[in-house]
Amino acid sequence: MGLCTSKLPHMGRPLKPQEKDILKSPLIIFVVGGPGCGKGTQCKNMAIKYGFSHVGLGQLLRQEAQKSTQQGRQIRDIMMKGLLVPTVGRAPDMVIMFDCSMETMVQRTLLQSQVEQRVDNSELAIRKRLETHYTLCQPVLTFYQQKNLLRNILAEEAPENIFAKCCLVIDSLQ
Repeated sequence: MGLCTSKLPHMGRPLKPQEKDILKSPLIIFVVGGPGCGKGTQCKNMAIKYGFSHVGLGQLLRQEAQKSTQQGRQIRDIMMKGLLVPTVGRAPDMVIMFDCSMETMVQRTLLQSQVEQRVDNSELAIRKRLETHYTLCQPVLTFYQQKNLLRNILAEEAPENIFAKCCLVIDSLQ
């Protein structure tokens, strides 16, 4: 899951305490989808166009889990059990779900693995990650759909077409 918000720093460095307070800022958008659906590409595009910062939720949770605070220990325990960590911060203004077929995500992830020379992304491993993603995310997506915050975007097309759809969805908030 990615997080787009208007005032956080770009990925690559830990958040400062005052920056964590920005998680309560005016606009928070969760971006959800399986490996290879285009989350990273589209979050970077949205960050550039709208002045958002792209923060990977996994990165935030891993940073917090390394701390010896009560919250850090709780997050670490949940992650070690392979469970979903409850959302940190306030609720999002919108959740964008990139809907993509398993075959497309497998092929994109395999291609990305070749480019990055990653040997840990076999087709079997990718399919297992996708199955886990679908199983774990479905209750979360249902929750946001019931709150009328979920926006599905078909992510099978070219990146520029997917980005155009993202812009329409984001512009609808303003």
